[in-house]
Amino acid sequence: MPLLPAVDLNCDMGESFGAWTLGHDAALMPFITSANVACGFHAGDPAVMRATVRAALQHHVAIGAHPGLPDLAGFGRRNMDISPAEAFGMTVYQLGSLQAVARAEGGRLHHLKPHGALYNMAATNALLAEAIAEAVYKVQPELVLYGLAGSELTKAGEKLGLRTAHEVFADRTYQANGTLTPRRQPDALITDASVAIAQVLRMVQHGVVRTQQGPEVAMRADTVCLHGDGAHALEFAQRLNTELQAAGVTLQAGPLVTAQ
Repeated sequence: MPLLPAVDLNCDMGESFGAWTLGHDAALMPFITSANVACGFHAGDPAVMRATVRAALQHHVAIGAHPGLPDLAGFGRRNMDISPAEAFGMTVYQLGSLQAVARAEGGRLHHLKPHGALYNMAATNALLAEAIAEAVYKVQPELVLYGLAGSELTKAGEKLGLRTAHEVFADRTYQANGTLTPRRQPDALITDASVAIAQVLRMVQHGVVRTQQGPEVAMRADTVCLHGDGAHALEFAQRLNTELQAAGVTLQAGPLVTAQ
């Protein structure tokens, strides 16, 4: 009898800052299995990091560092011309900060997932990907490196012997080369919950996704990203969690396959 599929549901969290509140972190925790916590560069601050880590520990949610570009005004979604050495340094700095917060709260980190533009840049730029993977390897090599499925980032992690989780997105459309449709394009986001859930089920159960150009492409789905800052984020997370389990999919923090 074949094994039923399993998948991790991850969500970007801890992205409030000072007097500004973003997302539905506390309400979403019961419906996810891992949380990517902003580390202060694109969002977040020490108090928010502590509160997010505490909530994750309370709900037995795996904690991950979510380092981004130093761009609060642009929420880390604007490309910056950084060198591999700069990518290494900012990853080490942010990983270390959340590592300390988690330890102070009695927990430990499970994974690292870059944020926004840094994530997308590392998906296609092998040198940046290698720098980020090396930072993880040198600071805490047992961490799982989350990256876009089939990207340069997951390849770099696997090359170093890191455990990796290939990530897919519930609410984003895909291009024929397996990359995400850029956010600046009007068709980048999937706003119909039923369409988004159908896409996730197809990726998890069949390992393929339909692209904007029409053809399907192979897509390994170890972990599914949910965005927690949308108007209907909580309702969507509840529904996706329920429908995955109803389809016989086990929900657990990644990775589901260990790098060889």
